[in-house]
Amino acid sequence: MIQTENLTKVYQMGDAEVRALDGASFNVDKGEMIAIMGPSGSGKSTLMSIIGCLDAPTSGKYILDGLSVENMSETELAEVRGRKIGFVFQQFNLLARTSALENVMLPLTYAGFSGKDRNDRALKALDRVGLGKRTHHTPSELSGGQQQRVAIARALVNEPAIILADEPTGALDSKTGVEIMELFQSLHRDNGQTVILVTHDAYVARHTDRIIKLSDGKIVSDEVNKNPIKAGTKREEE
Repeated sequence: MIQTENLTKVYQMGDAEVRALDGASFNVDKGEMIAIMGPSGSGKSTLMSIIGCLDAPTSGKYILDGLSVENMSETELAEVRGRKIGFVFQQFNLLARTSALENVMLPLTYAGFSGKDRNDRALKALDRVGLGKRTHHTPSELSGGQQQRVAIARALVNEPAIILADEPTGALDSKTGVEIMELFQSLHRDNGQTVILVTHDAYVARHTDRIIKLSDGKIVSDEVNKNPIKAGTKREEE
């Protein structure tokens, strides 16, 4: 699904070069659920942007679902994002005065789907995340966990190859965070979604089958998680 080789990202800060990513190489198979971990400044956000086709590497190779990505134009990257990747962000990024249904339909509108098809697909996606009875509620009428479920439904609605979630529990209380991780696990288990979680939180990472750790732009470990936390397990104080 994902193949990378020696990815680098270099930013010019005045006279200095900053290597936000420094020779990262890893693969992700179809249907895997993995976590990319690291502290602030480790390069995980830069790597997420490249995986999500929001940015291109300075050098290195990136193949996504058979497509060579590293030299694509902005237009080509946008097309790949729309067809291949569903995004979930920490702050939900929902339109405030728009219903859950309309928020979920937005990617389909941009993709040119007909009105009925948009409606049907959005209803199905909301049902999958347990919000089939909240379709006409606006974000202000939903809890934080419900808003994140709307955001996940929006990510699913185009049936992308990859769900890419950036700190998906960061704005939630611990109980709701457990529920959201349970939802990601069920999507992975029941629908075969490839799920990539970008997080600084070891507890969140431990819900996945594999954990990649970054430090100073380099991959310092890439290990199978032999004892993933089961869905619905209460978080213990760390």
